[in-house]
Amino acid sequence: MTSIWWTLFSALSLFAGMVLCLDIGFRIARRSASEHPGSTHEGVGAMEAAVFALLGLLLGFSFAGGTSRLDARRQLIIQEANAIGTAYLRLDLLPPTAQPEMRRRFREYVDARLRVFGALSDSNATEAELAHARQLQQQIWSAATVSSLSDPSQNSARLLLPAINEMIDVTTARTVALNTHLPSLIFGLLVVVALLSSLLAGYAMAQRQRRSWLHMLLYAAAVASTVYVVLDLDNPRFGWIHLNAADNALLQVRDSIR
Repeated sequence: MTSIWWTLFSALSLFAGMVLCLDIGFRIARRSASEHPGSTHEGVGAMEAAVFALLGLLLGFSFAGGTSRLDARRQLIIQEANAIGTAYLRLDLLPPTAQPEMRRRFREYVDARLRVFGALSDSNATEAELAHARQLQQQIWSAATVSSLSDPSQNSARLLLPAINEMIDVTTARTVALNTHLPSLIFGLLVVVALLSSLLAGYAMAQRQRRSWLHMLLYAAAVASTVYVVLDLDNPRFGWIHLNAADNALLQVRDSIR
């Protein structure tokens, strides 16, 4: 199951669960009211307020965390594009005979990095492209090291090698950011609190003679939609949220070194 379907399934399941809990809470309160008239809702206001406040905090912090992780991924893409562009420009410091082969390897490397994030729906293809990119990194580093030894000015060793090192280091940061998501424990707590709040909301609704389906559906839809957006923020390659603007920076680097 791909991330987009898992995200959609999670949101729809939460929506259905909240509607069910609203109905269960309503039924429990109506039955309690028939057995103990007038005492159904006494002394529960503080507990209801605490649960709804906790739900609001969890939704707010989860949303803020997802936005922060999305921005971190965007910044890392731009950082990688800048690092590759800088390292490519500094290839001019190498001996003229070594430059054509290094430029070819750089072009192949940028294509491999683009394919890594274009094949995320296929884990096997992603791992293969990552391995290919790491192999190219090693080739570029080895070739740059050997070529810098024949540079009497040592400019390539002082300027090119640190740029290539930064270009390689940022790939690790991008891989870690790609696999950083909302912790499962927090997501589970968010779902549990959302269901409990629905149960309490349904219980409080029993002061009416009949259910208000409009309010029940709107409440469940609002919370489930927010959770969907939080999950979508963590998977910007699959859902409605994308990183196209940042990806264009890396595409422009590729086009500039053709």
